[in-house]
Amino acid sequence: MDIFLQQIVNGLVQGSIYALVALGYTMVYGILGLINFAHGDICMIGALTALTVAQVLASMGLPAPLVLALAALAAVAVCCALGVSIERAAYRPLRRAPRLAPLITAIGVSVLLQYSAALVWGKQYLSMPELVKPSDIEMGGIHLTDLQAFIFLLACAVMAALLWFIRSTRAGRAMRATEQNPDVAGLMGVNVNHVIAVTFLVGSAVGAIAGMMVVLYYGIGHYFMGFMLGLKAFTAAVLGGIGNVAGAMVGGMLLGVVESLAAGYIGDLTGGVLGSNYRDIFAFLVLVLVLVFRPSGLLGERVADRT
Repeated sequence: MDIFLQQIVNGLVQGSIYALVALGYTMVYGILGLINFAHGDICMIGALTALTVAQVLASMGLPAPLVLALAALAAVAVCCALGVSIERAAYRPLRRAPRLAPLITAIGVSVLLQYSAALVWGKQYLSMPELVKPSDIEMGGIHLTDLQAFIFLLACAVMAALLWFIRSTRAGRAMRATEQNPDVAGLMGVNVNHVIAVTFLVGSAVGAIAGMMVVLYYGIGHYFMGFMLGLKAFTAAVLGGIGNVAGAMVGGMLLGVVESLAAGYIGDLTGGVLGSNYRDIFAFLVLVLVLVFRPSGLLGERVADRT
């Protein structure tokens, strides 16, 4: 039982990161019906930005909390600017185009961001300064570090703030109205272009925080790190019901737990052949099963295709 609970805790920490990235996918899809495959690479840009700023500030001898706060602000600022620019330059001109056109464009933007990052940061792995020395916390036989606890609690706080923003603010109501019907929302006085830009901005900001969590958790960053992170977050969004904000959160947590349990228990049963190094198999097996048996996701609704 202790091993089971330990795997659950580890999965929830990893799943909270997936959930944050999945929110960017599900918010854009809910309004535009677009799978923004470049979102994982926006998170990668945020992660490498935070890593670089942290390296510079840490070399100046600044205290770790200040370094982390400034690195997070820099990552959020860069990702917000990048997300809004991508929407304006790449997606807005194709808003009335057939759905295949923006999908291919999203893949192209993803590749562009990856190799632009390779030019700026290089293709080698970059190390995050050791700003935090994790200490072990034991609760009833379960072990976790204070860094894991911080990442999980911060992710939950960001998700709660996002839910409040969407449900209780004027901008959030405009986003929900645009999701229901952009044309009618425009007739009712909603600036649809502004709402979509805000959606990309908020999703990119949340993705920047998730990217920083990744480099803080694993201690390294790489120009290609956004690819797998983005695919798993997309899987989480589909699992929860893409277009459903709460579903993205639930899907991310569940995917992290499934990965952790499968890598642990199936790895033991197979003698390590399908251990943690093959945990990606289980994530995409979940994606296949969801698409086959419940394409709308756990919290998604079967709705007619919008025309």
